[in-house]
Amino acid sequence: MVAKFVVFLGLQLILCSVVCEAVNPCCSFPCESGAVCVEDGDKYTCDCTRTGHYGVNCEKPNWSTWFKALIAPSEETKHFILTHFKWFWWIVNNVPFIRNTVMKAAYFSRTDFVPVPHAYTSYHDYATMEAHYNRSYFARTLPPVPKNCPTPFGVAGKKELPPAEEVANKFLKRGKFKTDHTSTSWLFMFFAQHFTHEFFKTIYHSPAFTWGNHGVDVSHIYGQDMERQNKLRSFEDGKLKSQTINGEEWPPYLKDVDNVTMQYPPNTPEDQKFALGHPFYSMLPGLFMYASIWLREHNRVCTILRKEHPHWVDERLYQTGKLIITGELIKIVIEDYVNHLANYNLKLTYNPELVFDHGYDYDNRIHVEFNHMYHWHPFSPDEYNISGSTYSIQDFMYHPEIVVKHGMSSFVDSMSKGLCGQMSHHNHGAYTLDVAVEVIKHQRELRMQSFNNYRKHFALEPYKSFEELTGDPKMSAELQEVYGDVNAVDLYVGFFLEKGLTTSPFGITMIAFGAPYSLRGLLSNPVSSPTYWKPSTFGGDVGFDMVKTASLEKLFCQNIAGECPLVTFTVPDDIARETRKVLEARDEL
Repeated sequence: MVAKFVVFLGLQLILCSVVCEAVNPCCSFPCESGAVCVEDGDKYTCDCTRTGHYGVNCEKPNWSTWFKALIAPSEETKHFILTHFKWFWWIVNNVPFIRNTVMKAAYFSRTDFVPVPHAYTSYHDYATMEAHYNRSYFARTLPPVPKNCPTPFGVAGKKELPPAEEVANKFLKRGKFKTDHTSTSWLFMFFAQHFTHEFFKTIYHSPAFTWGNHGVDVSHIYGQDMERQNKLRSFEDGKLKSQTINGEEWPPYLKDVDNVTMQYPPNTPEDQKFALGHPFYSMLPGLFMYASIWLREHNRVCTILRKEHPHWVDERLYQTGKLIITGELIKIVIEDYVNHLANYNLKLTYNPELVFDHGYDYDNRIHVEFNHMYHWHPFSPDEYNISGSTYSIQDFMYHPEIVVKHGMSSFVDSMSKGLCGQMSHHNHGAYTLDVAVEVIKHQRELRMQSFNNYRKHFALEPYKSFEELTGDPKMSAELQEVYGDVNAVDLYVGFFLEKGLTTSPFGITMIAFGAPYSLRGLLSNPVSSPTYWKPSTFGGDVGFDMVKTASLEKLFCQNIAGECPLVTFTVPDDIARETRKVLEARDEL
């Protein structure tokens, strides 16, 4: 009898260990309209404060919210309008007061999607002071999926997700190289990589944390900390250390700069190792190209400042030059880079004064979601043709001396003529697929919410089926087998499986997702604030004009002797057509 009771009691304890561990009621994400779900045992409440909604799940709009929703176009409609009706946008672009009004609306409508102050970290699914003050964390746009949920994405999908390797091989791995239909150039691809690595600095053994400064701090040019910066300075006329090779200015050799850490493979020859602001920029010649051109630009700016202010000491020339470079970079990012990304007929402009009278919050933090979105490795081709010489990826990596060998002009020209890969499924190359696997693993480790949940946050309707997501019946069936529910797709996977747009390299979610983080980071920079945005910050009108007139083409043309090469983020049509013909002929062999 006692034995039976002990067995019965044991079974009850086992059953209780399974059943009694209460499921968090917020696992189903019941709260709508951006409301906060607060669990209390087996019950939850939705905090509707300042959402413009009310009701148990904050599902009912108040009258003003209802009216705004009635007249406001959807994100898809906005994108359609912005990429069509050229005649209308020509008028907008050429009438300053209309353009400024539209740009101001664009600034605020985008940046409002990024919550400020920052409430969440990857270690907490509720608001904490850590999220605001502990800057070693990446911020979180959406809190982690609650613990004790039936599935990794709350209640949707399967209880166990397939391994990241299986997902990447099935949906992301490249077969035949597919070129970008908007003819994006390699010059753009490397700009994206060189620009974003100044603030995407993940501590990879703990992906919730960063060693960066959460913004456009130009550390990729000058160095992350004072020690590295000082080692790269000449301490003469505000300039950076450099050397002349084949009549051109280049960064110094690593052997000529004391104890600067760079990432080079063992046994790399000394004349192939350079000292740069970012230790990673030794990896690819395209990054070395941008490191070199910004070094030249800084030293060129300092030469101009020295003529304007002959009495200034080295430190002031250096610091003012750094401010000018920061302003130039932001202007190029918005007016060249972001314009290419969005491909709007409205030409985006950098005019920080448009937000001065609206109490703009200049706080910025890098969000882990933004970091993960920016792994654009399908852009990378399988090989590079530089002035007639073909380099495999293996021959290209860790060989910055290739730029010196061909010369800046020839290298830039080749970068402007090379076609990027299509940002889609089945187009991650052999050398970058492992990175995609790591991103998926990190998202699961950090309990990131599903692709559809992020669509809702950025004012996009969640997809109702896999076929609506992909537009491909075969792939939809495969996704159904792998994930089981369209509300349970990994965020990173969703970016690349989403059906594309004819007007952009990306799908609509990537555009709606990336723009708010980009604009907030750029407009929140100190250079963009009322305190800084004035001639005195930049050494007078001459320095201020350099910032306000900066462009990608000027960056290269003013720092390359002789005739300027082709400088473009979009490969010219005739060159793109010829490149595609060559690739197609090769595939047929």
